[in-house]
Amino acid sequence: MLGQIRPAIVSLALFTILTGLAYPLIVTGIAQGLFPSQANGSLMIGNGKVIGSVLIGQPFDDPKYFWGRLSATTPFAYNAAASSGSNLGPTNEALSKTVQSRVDALRAADPGNEAPIPVDLVTASASGLDPHISAAAALYQVRRVARTRGLDKDTIRRLVEQHTEDRQFAILGEPRVNVLNLNLALDALK
Repeated sequence: MLGQIRPAIVSLALFTILTGLAYPLIVTGIAQGLFPSQANGSLMIGNGKVIGSVLIGQPFDDPKYFWGRLSATTPFAYNAAASSGSNLGPTNEALSKTVQSRVDALRAADPGNEAPIPVDLVTASASGLDPHISAAAALYQVRRVARTRGLDKDTIRRLVEQHTEDRQFAILGEPRVNVLNLNLALDALK
């Protein structure tokens, strides 16, 4: 019996060291060496303090800023520790109410804007953390942002165009705008 237990214990100890210690340390070291920003959360630093992450949406509700996608995370919006979608189907009454309330908020913030509202401004992403909106969603908000900041619409439109990221590898996804980067650029216009 001892002849069977000893190899099992040695194997357990060996694989615990290899897969529980050595492998994670090696992978972490490689990540820190080759991709330090990504390995540390792609944090954005301003005036010596963390102001957000390029990879996680931020809550913006002031009319002078561009608004991002809705977040379905709990107990608060854009909670990176609880990434999740709402999992509500298209016929769900709660989803319909959420979408309608967002439509009402967008219409109230910009009463004269009769353009169709892009869907990503009224629905949550699958993760609830999406930091991007479509170029159409950003352009929809140009009028409101320009009016509340007392700036020319063309200036804001050019800023949106400058911050529009192309498709990944020129074929994946759609052109998109990182809301935090765009809002930081807005604040820098002063």
